[in-house]
Amino acid sequence: MPKTILGTWTVTRIIPTSTISCWDEAQARALLHTEIEYSPEGFRWKNIVTKRPVAKTTVVTAQQFHDEHSGGGRNSSQITFAELGIKANEVTEIALQHPPANITGGTVEIPGDAVLVKDANTVIFAACNVYFEARRV
Repeated sequence: MPKTILGTWTVTRIIPTSTISCWDEAQARALLHTEIEYSPEGFRWKNIVTKRPVAKTTVVTAQQFHDEHSGGGRNSSQITFAELGIKANEVTEIALQHPPANITGGTVEIPGDAVLVKDANTVIFAACNVYFEARRV
């Protein structure tokens, strides 16, 4: 587990974006105030624990992020670092590989299994194409 994210994080807010989501507002709000914990032994969101996930760390530029997370058409979801409040031109992205999970409805991801490290105390992640900010506890 990368040392930059070790510890406990609380999901503090939904980041307003222009993305198209598979969740409604109530489903997204259900993640607020939940905890994500990263430790040398594993990863936890609520009571879901993944032991020893493989972590992949990459540096992603603003353009790469936009290209990889936005749709190709005019009416597709578009997302930028600016929308996420990231002022840097590149950030570290950490993705944890784990077996598929069906815990959040409409997706196999676990909240916090792929994060952008905004700063030492803030990470950003998406679940069902809704973007969230989590702060270190």
